[in-house]
Amino acid sequence: MIHEIFPHSFNNSYVANQKIGEDDFIFHYNQNTLLFKANGDGLTFPQKKDLSGIPDDTNVTFLFTLDNTPCFLINGEVNTEKSDLIYKEIKIFRNLNQQEIAWAVIAGYHLANWYAQNRFCGKCGSATIHKTDERAVNCSSCDTIFYPKISPAIIVAIICNDKILLACNSNFPARWYSLIAGYVDIGEPLEETVRRETKEEVGLDVRNIRYYKSQPWPLTGSLMVGFIAEADDTQPIILETKELTEAAWFTRGNLPNYPPGLGISGEMISKFDKGEL
Repeated sequence: MIHEIFPHSFNNSYVANQKIGEDDFIFHYNQNTLLFKANGDGLTFPQKKDLSGIPDDTNVTFLFTLDNTPCFLINGEVNTEKSDLIYKEIKIFRNLNQQEIAWAVIAGYHLANWYAQNRFCGKCGSATIHKTDERAVNCSSCDTIFYPKISPAIIVAIICNDKILLACNSNFPARWYSLIAGYVDIGEPLEETVRRETKEEVGLDVRNIRYYKSQPWPLTGSLMVGFIAEADDTQPIILETKELTEAAWFTRGNLPNYPPGLGISGEMISKFDKGEL
């Protein structure tokens, strides 16, 4: 999966009062694009020394370290006139051979969005300021503290003997078929979310729910919690048509187009196809 980047290392521990150095990586997002530096046949992140006109410290935010190199989010204009600097769409992460770069792209995107969405207090509307001792923002008026938002969601492989239930969402690229997934509701245990989402989306009752593994998915600010469950394939599939265009049972060796192994869904489907799930 995309966050599994060994032998590279990623450390998201917040470092208080970290100052940006000349060799540190710069993350400069512009809408749904990110500034990259050409590196032979691949891409890397620009360093401070590659850019001029870096804003003052109030617009520089420590993100994390990648292979022990500090990474900083830059807000405001920067000079990108050098020929080896180029903006690329965030979605390029799906096609990068450098998985450590791909992971940092979307992890940084999660944090950049969170900071942008919390410039003002959701309680009183006053401006927020960055806390210096932890990753959080503090309201300058009512003193409310806001921490990065992570939304838990379930994703479930529903199986029946040698069959797996796959569904096609109208928003999926390339008509991918994937697993049933959905966000956890307030006061709801994860197992109950599995039952509810399955019933709502395809009308099936499931049993023998068991945990698989989890995966952070920064594009949606989610923590995907994977489960395996069983269902009787004689139950009628009742499709929730606002999101799904099709759902059906598929047998091993005869699966439709499904997501790559960057995400937990692709990994689980692939393991089912190999008889490992």
